[in-house]
Formats: sequence, C-alpha cells, structure tokens
Amino acid sequence: MRVTSEFYVTALVRRIFADNGFAAISQKGSPEAGAIYIIVDRLDGSFDFYGPAPQAMFMALPDGRLFEKLMSSVERDKITERVSREARMDPDFWVVEIEAREGAVDLPLVEEEGDKPSTPEDNFFKN
Repeated sequence: MRVTSEFYVTALVRRIFADNGFAAISQKGSPEAGAIYIIVDRLDGSFDFYGPAPQAMFMALPDGRLFEKLMSSVERDKITERVSREARMDPDFWVVEIEAREGAVDLPLVEEEGDKPSTPEDNFFKN
C-alpha cells in the first residue's frame, strides 16, 4: 500500500532530524498524491536533485516510492530552473530540502529495486 505524499514527506523530515540532520519542506503539494522532489544541499556549494522515478523504469509496481537522481553536483540555479518547469506542468508537487555533506542521503532509488527489503516496514524508507 502506498502512503500519501503528505505522510511520506513528514516521515522523511522526521527521519532526517532523528539522524541529527536538517530537512525542510519548501513547497507543499497535493496531500494525497503530489509528486515529491528532493533537493540535497551538499554543503560545498553544489546540490543534487531527486524526483519520482517514472513508472516505466520498473517492471512491477513497488510497494513504496522510488526516486531517481535527476541532477548531481549542480548549482542551485539549475535546480530552481527545473523546479519552475515542473511547476508549469503540474503545480501540485512537494519539495523537500535536505542538508547532507557529500550528498549522502538514504533514499529508495530505482536502481536499487532488485534489493528487496526483508520486511514491509523496510519498504517505507531504505535503511
């Protein structure tokens, strides 16, 4: 079962804080099914940008959300431009900003789909 976007984002932010990190919701989207984008501040002047993985990238529907890295080690202006383009197509999306030295963020990525977690709870966030 897939949880709502609002629940997922709130849980993600709480998990980051529990790990002594910092995360903030910079844009709220549709509570039920808004797409979730994640901006990672690498704390060296560069940023990574993650977005929802297109469903065409995997054979079976996953139990949880999967992300793909859209940009890596880029300037903030490039991500701002990309977010603006997304807003023109569908304004009901979420943006979560996370500070993580060297971009070390633990997200379920589409490349890792073959690594099936052992319990349903592990599907919510990659541990």
